[in-house]
Amino acid sequence: MRAIFNKFRVGLLPTYILLAILTASVSLVSCSKDDDLEIQNNFPFEVNVMPIPKDVANGQTVEIRITIQRNGNYMDTEYFLRYFQFDGQGTLRYYDEPPYLPNDLYSLPSEQFRLYYTSTSAVSQSFEVWISDSFGNEKQLSFQFNSSD
Repeated sequence: MRAIFNKFRVGLLPTYILLAILTASVSLVSCSKDDDLEIQNNFPFEVNVMPIPKDVANGQTVEIRITIQRNGNYMDTEYFLRYFQFDGQGTLRYYDEPPYLPNDLYSLPSEQFRLYYTSTSAVSQSFEVWISDSFGNEKQLSFQFNSSD
């Protein structure tokens, strides 16, 4: 019986050697330097604003046209807006949506859009708009209006 078992083990020796060679070759191939391939999904962006008036009267609405220009294209990137009013009083809204609340974060459904600022005071006004993306990139826009009353 022992002779049969030894013959069986010797018969499997080429299979063990072949298995060891295959394992070593797979390990060498998988350790090759193909790790340089990276998929980039974090693209900085620029923000363009069309010219706006410098003066605003109490009750007047000013249109602010904004375009987000990507430096790359990753389809799942989301953009957000937040605004802060420093001087004067007014409201900022997206198209005909309800006015934004200062310091709250709002999703932007489009990369090209219009904001509408309505003055509710007779003094100079200033506010900032922060546009950010889902990767933490941010751009700050500052707006100042002189009172024209």
